[in-house]
Amino acid sequence: MIPDTLTWTHLTPDTVQQWAALTNLLAEVDGTEEFYSVEELDEHGFDPERDSWAVWDGPTMVAFGQLRVGLTLDHEGRVRCNLDGGVHPEHRGRGIGRALMDRMEARATELAGERHPGQPAIWRGPGGLEGALARALFLHRGYEVVRYFNLLGRPLSGDIPRVDSDAPLLSPGPEHEEATRLAHNAAFADHWGSAPASPERWRDTWTARSNRMDVSTVAVDPADPTRVLAYVLAAQWVPRELYVNLVGTVPDARGRGLAAAALARTMALAAETGEYDVIELDVDSDSPTGATRLYDRLGFAHKKTWATMQRAAR
Repeated sequence: MIPDTLTWTHLTPDTVQQWAALTNLLAEVDGTEEFYSVEELDEHGFDPERDSWAVWDGPTMVAFGQLRVGLTLDHEGRVRCNLDGGVHPEHRGRGIGRALMDRMEARATELAGERHPGQPAIWRGPGGLEGALARALFLHRGYEVVRYFNLLGRPLSGDIPRVDSDAPLLSPGPEHEEATRLAHNAAFADHWGSAPASPERWRDTWTARSNRMDVSTVAVDPADPTRVLAYVLAAQWVPRELYVNLVGTVPDARGRGLAAAALARTMALAAETGEYDVIELDVDSDSPTGATRLYDRLGFAHKKTWATMQRAAR
């Protein structure tokens, strides 16, 4: 039974500090290492007043939920509805998670219908590590594990591998925004669960305050410097840790080691700054491009594995 003393509102810029405190706690308690920042409340296509929820026990935020519905269909013609959230460990077992899911699923159906009338929709959410309570909740609601992802990392000390490139490697500037979006859409066209990034959504990605473009890398076509062949986009969410948000190579440039060279450059630049101790990234355990071999070659080691849950929308 959900206590009557709890208050339901929405996430707002004014409550970012409470939201950060809760998500940081959940990242530690649940072992996810997933952290959030204020820019996630200011992105194209996400309306916090309608697509987020905050649950309060007095002045303390004890649960939150976020819904993101794709602006474009995925490569299988479906509407992706991503449901995320969490409940304070001291408030679990009271039905708050179920109530959040009820609200998110209902809103997902509504928003998917508004954006893509008549198109099939899928609900997707994070299943956490093996044994996570969130996974049990999803399973109870008819979701199933559809994918596993691995967190990989390595220290930014000692020997940083050098990988030669037959294409110029640069730190991305504003002039590379659209070219990198086109490269990303081409690179991920054959990846599970992906959808082409619209210019508006890519703008949110490109301008996020967490980005660290000075240590990111793009490989450009020697014959056409306006075309991006491969890219490594890095960000910082946690002090002393560099996180690689995106890595990709356009299909016609694969097999040349461009992603490896770009990532090696990013690692070397990050190490030179002295601002980072480690670098981390996530990789699909069934990546069709052999990405795991690339990261093994550069000294990354497996840290943990978590699941993605999914079901067809009701």
